[in-house]
Amino acid sequence: MAAVFLVTLYEYSPLFYIALVSVCFLVTSALVLGWFGLGVPVILRNSEETESSTRVLKKRMRQVKNPFGLEISNPAAASVTRGVTLTPDCLEDCVLTCYWGCNVQKLHEALQKHVYCFRIKTPQALEDALYNDYLYKQQHFIKKNDKAEKYCQLPEDAQAVDFGPVPRARYPLVALLTLADEEDREIYDIIAMVAVIHIPDESYRLSCRILYQYLLLAQGQYHDLKQLFMSANSPAPSSSDTFPGESSNDRGLLEKAGLAGDEPELLEENSKDCVVCQNGPVNWVLLPCRHTCLCDGCIKYFQQCPMCRQFVQESFPLCSKKEQDEDESTHV
Repeated sequence: MAAVFLVTLYEYSPLFYIALVSVCFLVTSALVLGWFGLGVPVILRNSEETESSTRVLKKRMRQVKNPFGLEISNPAAASVTRGVTLTPDCLEDCVLTCYWGCNVQKLHEALQKHVYCFRIKTPQALEDALYNDYLYKQQHFIKKNDKAEKYCQLPEDAQAVDFGPVPRARYPLVALLTLADEEDREIYDIIAMVAVIHIPDESYRLSCRILYQYLLLAQGQYHDLKQLFMSANSPAPSSSDTFPGESSNDRGLLEKAGLAGDEPELLEENSKDCVVCQNGPVNWVLLPCRHTCLCDGCIKYFQQCPMCRQFVQESFPLCSKKEQDEDESTHV
């Protein structure tokens, strides 16, 4: 009887269709609310109000003052035979120690010893960790806030005109900055900085540059100081400042040495405004690509970097909202 009733209702009553559609709608609504909760799913929102459904993790940052700074003066003129000029910029009295021909393996073992065995607070501590496996050492005392250039050169009796083909067993130059005063080592979390510097020679003519910078902490950690990829207000270098093909040649040499992964691409933008809205100031660093291109308003809309399309795993701000407000009030 029930089957006959349902067949009759199906054939003659439009109420059956209405009831069937209503039940399907209720079941679908229950499934959507059960999956997304009370929030409206992204596909049903207005396109102007769409935000990322999955929040990018905000990396916890700890502000640490770095007392060390080091730059290469006139890198185009640097070579193993002519030497190199370094410009330190330190907040306290420091000691700059340059190690020519430092053993690559011994250096990285020394960094591990800093973590597990003893802290590299002085040049002597690094030399003990290296087992004195380097060709020549130079040392300069750096006064606080003194930006005088320091000239480093291998002596002629060293008879080193190149360090062989890549991969090399020795770095051309390793610069160590340490705090000169014992009391300063108790104040700062960062107690030393190691800079690995490439200097062109007869067998490897890649232009002079800092390859790696390591910050050594008093607690036993060390961090690789990496460059942020962001646009600058300064215009791109003119053709008169660079030789034709120099950039492509350097890139090829970097790829040959296995160091091309961290080379930044030239950005077309020449302002520090957000690359998306072109209005807010750039404030967010995206990891792991390290592109710094989004403002506070646009960061919540992106799971992929707008510059390279790499998925963003973490992000952190260059300055907090409070610091931004203080900076704006200062300018006003």
